[in-house]
Amino acid sequence: MSDLFNNFDAFKDAADEPGASQGDKVHVRVQQRNGRKCITTIAGLADDLDIKRICKAFKKNFSCNGAVQTDEDVGEVIQLSGDQRTNVKEFLVDQEICHSNTIVLHGF
Repeated sequence: MSDLFNNFDAFKDAADEPGASQGDKVHVRVQQRNGRKCITTIAGLADDLDIKRICKAFKKNFSCNGAVQTDEDVGEVIQLSGDQRTNVKEFLVDQEICHSNTIVLHGF
């Protein structure tokens, strides 16, 4: 019985396990700016997708402003004004850009 408790590491990252990688996940985060203002960032979309076209569709469907930023670590990141986490997830699943189990929502 004590082996069960010794083998489990609660602080081990899920990406450390074999067969699990963070590269196939789409991370949707919300970041607080100042006051009530916040931005939503979408990172981890596939490289073969047209990121600028997806950003344009987000802006048109959600009636918000957006931009595509280039990051050294992640690649291209979409930034949208406002808290658009649930809208982004629904849009990505409805348009069959990615599956719902590959989308990770972060934030408060």
